[in-house]
Amino acid sequence: MKIQLALLPEMRIISIRINNRMETDVSLSRSTFFHRLLTMVLAILASTALPSTAAELNVYSARKEALIKPLLDKYSAETGVKVNLVTGKGDALLTRLKTEGRNSPADVLITTDAGRLYRAHQAGVLQPITDSPTLTMQIPAHLRSDQGDWFGLSVRARVIVYAKDRVKPSELSTYENLADPKWKGRICIRSSSNIYNQSLVASMLAANGEGNTDTWLQGLVANFARPPQGGDRDQIKAVAAGQCDVAVVNSYYFGAMLQADNEQRAAADKVALFWPNQGYRGTHINISGAGVTASAKHPDQARELIEFLARDESQRWYAETNNEYPVRPDIPTSEILKSWGDFKADELDVTVLGERNAAAVMAMDRAGWR
Repeated sequence: MKIQLALLPEMRIISIRINNRMETDVSLSRSTFFHRLLTMVLAILASTALPSTAAELNVYSARKEALIKPLLDKYSAETGVKVNLVTGKGDALLTRLKTEGRNSPADVLITTDAGRLYRAHQAGVLQPITDSPTLTMQIPAHLRSDQGDWFGLSVRARVIVYAKDRVKPSELSTYENLADPKWKGRICIRSSSNIYNQSLVASMLAANGEGNTDTWLQGLVANFARPPQGGDRDQIKAVAAGQCDVAVVNSYYFGAMLQADNEQRAAADKVALFWPNQGYRGTHINISGAGVTASAKHPDQARELIEFLARDESQRWYAETNNEYPVRPDIPTSEILKSWGDFKADELDVTVLGERNAAAVMAMDRAGWR
C-alpha cells in the first residue's frame, strides 16, 4: 500500500492519496486530520485484506473410504482445503444428521441410492444449491433433485446375472418375466429391507401401477430358490454354486468380482450379465449422490467440492475404480463396462424412487418378501 499526504498549514488544506484514491479537504484541525487518516487507512486495509486461510470441510459419506477418500485428497491438494471424512451406513449417517440438527459439523453428505437422498430431503438436513450452473448443466435433470438439494454423481444399474451353463440369454427379457413359473426355485435376491430392491419395486409401481406390481411380486417371491439373504456378491456366488440360476444385483458388484484375484473372480467367471427391459422402458438405474447439509459452516466450499466430484477426471475415476457409470453422458466408461455393451437405461426421474419407497415396502410385505 502506498500513502502520500500533503499538509499545508498556511492554507489549512490537506491532501491524502492512498494507492490511487485521493481525499482532499480544507479547514481541518490536525487532530481531525489524523483521525480522518486513520479511518481511511483502516477502511482500505479491510477492503484489500488477503483471503482468510482455507477452511476445513467435514464430509459424511456412506461410500466406503477407499471409494471416496482418494478424490477428497485430490481436492485438498488442489485447493488447500482440508477434508475430514466420516464414513458409515447410509441410514445411520442420516439419523446422525437429524439428531445433530443445526449443531452438526457436517458440510457435505455423500450417500447411495436416490431413496436415501430423498429421505435426507424430507428430513430437512440438506440445503438447496441455487448458484451452480456447473451442476445444473452437466447432471441430467432426472438424476438430481428438482429442489437443488442433491445431485447424482454416479450411476449403477440393477441387472440380471445368470449361470452361463444353465441359462440361455434368449430365455431372459424383463424384470416382469422373472415372475413366470418357469423360474420357480431358480431366483436369488437380497431381502426386502435392502433399499436397492425397494427402489426397483418403486420403479415397477411407477411403470405398471399397484395392481400389476402386486401380481408380479407374488410370482417373483414364489420363484425364490431360497429365503433372501446376504448381499449382492452373495447372490452371484449362489448362482455360480448352483443354488439358483439367476439373480438380481447391482452391476458394479459384478464388475468388482471380475477384477478380484480370489474365489470371487472364479464365481464371476461362471455367470454373465443381462440387461433387462431393453425393448420397453429400459434397465432400472439408481445413483450415488451428494448434497450440502443444512448445518454447513462453509456452504460455498461445500458446493465447490460437489462440483469437483462432477468434473471430468472425477467422473472417470468412478468408472475405473468402482465400475459405476459416470452421471455425465459425455464421459467415457471403463473397459469392463464397455465389455458389457451399451444398454438402454430407464429415464424415470429418480426422485420418484424416494417418493414411492413407502408404497414399495408395503407391496413387498403383502407379497411375503422378507
